[in-house]
Amino acid sequence: MVKVEIVEDKEGHASPYASPSSSRTSSTESLSSISSELSADESFYDRLTALVDIIPPTTRHNIASKASKTASFVKNTGKVLGNVVWIVTTSALLVGLPLALSLEDEAKIVAQEKEIMAQQQGAQHVRPFPFSQLQIPWSTQQSGQKAVVPPGF
Repeated sequence: MVKVEIVEDKEGHASPYASPSSSRTSSTESLSSISSELSADESFYDRLTALVDIIPPTTRHNIASKASKTASFVKNTGKVLGNVVWIVTTSALLVGLPLALSLEDEAKIVAQEKEIMAQQQGAQHVRPFPFSQLQIPWSTQQSGQKAVVPPGF
């Protein structure tokens, strides 16, 4: 377990971040008022470059290499995913679209066949007798004459 201990400044230097012992738990000064007293002409870039001295070179190198590896991984993953999406969409267009169109045509043909069958069944219900029971006139049956047959039959 970590134990926190307050260390008093023995030399008596007044630090802008130090607080009197009576106000250790509640501070009346805000952090923005303290930072504005330090340096008004210092920019954000200056503060950021000052942090470079705080972080050791090996740690900076490790952070930079990890950031570059992460960026490279994200870039390569994006390329691979883009290629996969391209392959899937073009395959769907080249294979799936003609297949869908042929299935639609087949469904139209099946619907037409069902309609024709329904019409034929309706026509059979209207007729009192089938074709096989039709009576042929006596003149063609008894005379023995052959019907005119076109050439080739």
